[in-house]
Amino acid sequence: MGRIQSRGLASIEFILRWQSSHASHVDHFYAKKVNFWRDVFPGRLRDLLLGREDGERFSLTQDIGDIVPPYNADDELVLSLRRFDRLYNPALAAGPRFGRFYPKGILKGLANVFPGNGEPFRCIGLDETHLRVDLNHPLAAKPVELAAVIDSATEKPGDLGGSCTDWMGVISAGPGMQARCKGLPTDFFGDGPFTRADESDDAAFYEIPRLVTHIDQEAVGIVEGIYGGFLRDGMRVLDLMSSWRSHIPEDLSLKALVGLGLNSREMEENRQLSEFLIHDLNREYHLPFQDRTFDAVICTVSVEYLTQPFRVFEEVARILVPGGIFIVTISNRWFPPKAIRIWGELHEFERIGLVIEYFLHSGQFENINTYSMRGKPRPFSDKHFIETQVSDPVYAVWGQTVSGACNT
Repeated sequence: MGRIQSRGLASIEFILRWQSSHASHVDHFYAKKVNFWRDVFPGRLRDLLLGREDGERFSLTQDIGDIVPPYNADDELVLSLRRFDRLYNPALAAGPRFGRFYPKGILKGLANVFPGNGEPFRCIGLDETHLRVDLNHPLAAKPVELAAVIDSATEKPGDLGGSCTDWMGVISAGPGMQARCKGLPTDFFGDGPFTRADESDDAAFYEIPRLVTHIDQEAVGIVEGIYGGFLRDGMRVLDLMSSWRSHIPEDLSLKALVGLGLNSREMEENRQLSEFLIHDLNREYHLPFQDRTFDAVICTVSVEYLTQPFRVFEEVARILVPGGIFIVTISNRWFPPKAIRIWGELHEFERIGLVIEYFLHSGQFENINTYSMRGKPRPFSDKHFIETQVSDPVYAVWGQTVSGACNT
């Protein structure tokens, strides 16, 4: 059994748990080959990790200051709206918008900020002439629990140099951005967010079967694990925007797994489906099922193509039993011509926030949770391994229909 040493290497899965005004959040990061001789940990975290053995799981800190810089009221500023450089990035020219995040480099003439600075700040207020910004870390004012699981620890064969990694900076880059600002809805929905580069008929675009997985096998396994945590034998499940794989555990014995998608050839290849229907949600958002038909609905790496998401989420609530669960999983790969405009403008963690707003807008879901997993190794056999040895990230949002509510 390996043990972490001061001159050793370790692969560690870090877990951030925190709560926002409307959801619970768990964010995982797999840190491969942490070098305890060279890499940086704040405060006493390094000492807490030393001596830990393979397979150990434990809480690391109770102090947010050990994870991100503490909240500083002086980092909330009121600036002239003219300081927001609309020429910085054409995709962000319509901003600023309340609750949205932007790179600090977009602010002109701000002390100690250079144009290439991609660190995010949040718009927390604006009027016709002024912009209020929060330069604090997105997690700075939130109680956060940091835990870790030691995957493996080994001796370092030698020291050949290399980079020095600030692991808390890497792990905390993104989490927090999915939360609402001061409990108020984020303004994602101005300026035609649901338009697309290609507005042609979706049925024509998806007519040719694509018998490929859009995330690598490591990410597929993570998605299966998420679904497997909720789905049980005997359930009736709808695979919304289905394809040739449903990414649910093979050993489940469901009462029904119904696919609803746009390509019959793809769904014919899906051996887990008990039946399937061809249905274009962007042409007709009404789902062709009776009220309270399903125990669970899943939607895998496809929500970014919905042009009427509010209607679709309301429909999902209608066809779910009270207490039924809707699970949406996303990653960072999609078909750009058919994705809604705002999707490509958002940080990956802001996209989680966008999906949360879909759930909340319907008024039919409770117990909303989010999950993320980043940093896992990409399988060597994957065709993109040469480009990147890191697996595709997986993000998920789920909620339950309000128990006892009339969702018809």
